[in-house]
Amino acid sequence: MIDQLFEFVQNHPLLVGAFLLVLIAWILYEVRNSTASGVSASEATQLVNREDAVVLDIRESGDFKAGHIAGARNIPQSRLDERMRELDKFKSKPIIVVCKHGQSSGVALAKLTKAGFERVFKLRGGMTQWQADSLPVVKK
Repeated sequence: MIDQLFEFVQNHPLLVGAFLLVLIAWILYEVRNSTASGVSASEATQLVNREDAVVLDIRESGDFKAGHIAGARNIPQSRLDERMRELDKFKSKPIIVVCKHGQSSGVALAKLTKAGFERVFKLRGGMTQWQADSLPVVKK
């Protein structure tokens, strides 16, 4: 098996080089995005308790009602542009953006930052990670 791998590498150096280049670029992208403005569940809890951070849940209302962080405000991502005025009074407070898996909150984070919000963070892992950590969820 190893012999076949070495033979393949020798016979297709451009293909292997391109694969390694794409692999390195992907790893760098993931590392950069996983740490950029993201907070863990424990860091989010500290922000809420110590600095009165606002939790903004951008999931659809059905998912929000099925379970959300206590005190969270629900503004679905699809309606964020038209409802951003509701958040104007929190421009100086930390805002934690929560989505389902922590992947789509980056778009909302960018919109809020562009709108002049000073401290915006995304919850790494989203509600999925919050629930996996056995943290409290409110159901309405």
